[in-house]
Amino acid sequence: MSLLVSLVSIVIGFVLLIKGADFFVDGAASVAAKAGIPQIVIGLTIVAFGTSAPEAAVSIGSAIKGSDGISIGNVLGSNIMNILVILGITAIICNLPVKKTSIRVDMPVMIGLSVILFVFGYFMKCFNVVSGIVFLAIIAIYIVYLVRYSIKNGADDDTESKNLSIPRIVIYIIGGLCAIVYGSDLTVDGASYVASCLGVSDRIIGLTVVAFGTSLPELVTSVTAARKNNTDIAVGNIVGSNIFNIAFVLGTTSIIRKVPFSEAFYFDGIVSIIAAVLLWILTFRKCELNRAGGVCLFVGYVAYFIAILIH
Repeated sequence: MSLLVSLVSIVIGFVLLIKGADFFVDGAASVAAKAGIPQIVIGLTIVAFGTSAPEAAVSIGSAIKGSDGISIGNVLGSNIMNILVILGITAIICNLPVKKTSIRVDMPVMIGLSVILFVFGYFMKCFNVVSGIVFLAIIAIYIVYLVRYSIKNGADDDTESKNLSIPRIVIYIIGGLCAIVYGSDLTVDGASYVASCLGVSDRIIGLTVVAFGTSLPELVTSVTAARKNNTDIAVGNIVGSNIFNIAFVLGTTSIIRKVPFSEAFYFDGIVSIIAAVLLWILTFRKCELNRAGGVCLFVGYVAYFIAILIH
């Protein structure tokens, strides 16, 4: 495999991951709608899982193949990039209002999970079945809370499910899953080869290239929401995605295979905590992420990117 072929494989892999997730979500949401499940429940579960499907596929696939640096780097890198780059860019485009529930509940949950991730990694030096069960238990409790809160308070639900026929539902679900799995294989294999050719570690590739690729759905969703003036969902989308990345993606990966947490990731783990806390601080007083805050976040990522390259 040449370097050019590897780069093409990564691009094709990203496309398959993103489109596969879209098709899977549409198919699964149609099944839920036909079963009479409320739209708000579909939005908070199926669609939320769908946006984290690329990260899940890559992290699980890389862990199985022994590319632990890509597996952990993808989760940490995606979470850091989601806050510092995606929200930074989106906030620079326009001010982003933040719901009080996100500040009081969702952001503290994200911060807490980021701290738990670092604590497990620092003291246990790996993520295993125990940590996996803890993460999955947290996400289960969080989903139950979200569903109960949304139904009780009549929260708005902008989720739209396509009215698909049964044959198309089957094609969407099976085709989406196949695209996700094959896309993750192409991405992991291509990224691993690129890392070896360039003489950089799987950690750096996972934190940058792979993290950016798997964060594309969140980037598109947030920027599109901002352009359409649906700015209230932009921050919630990112915070929810980060919670799922740690609790669901890393939790599932840990149960399938023990994933080592090297000392090189200590810095990234701390940065992910700082990014989460910084977002909370910037939005706490006015329930808004303004352009100045967006610039602050983006500059933070530039500093982080330079640090990991020279570290």
